[in-house]
Amino acid sequence: MNRTELTEQLRREKVPDALYDIPGVHGVPVQLDAYYVLRPEGDAWPVLLRQRGQEEVIARFGTEAEACSYLYDTLTDVPPPVPGAAERIERLLADAAEIQRRAEEDFERAPDREDGASGGV
Repeated sequence: MNRTELTEQLRREKVPDALYDIPGVHGVPVQLDAYYVLRPEGDAWPVLLRQRGQEEVIARFGTEAEACSYLYDTLTDVPPPVPGAAERIERLLADAAEIQRRAEEDFERAPDREDGASGGV
């Protein structure tokens, strides 16, 4: 696999474009705080993680195919869902109005806050 094929495969897998930069093939449309970079450096193919303007080499390969395969695996490896998570989310969504009501009541009953305002408005 080469960089162009990698980009095509990542798009098919619906990996967000902002998660990876492959100079000359795929640019980052919106720079997040962290994203992966794949670019050749002489005879090597490093995969870097760019965070807050700093780059760190996380892996280095001798061929473009190895680097592309590594980046593909990294960006498409999604951990399995936590058992029962879907049911918990459904319960939270079903109880959202009640949770919001309780939070507002708790806020109103709260003692004076550090900023000098009281809970009651």
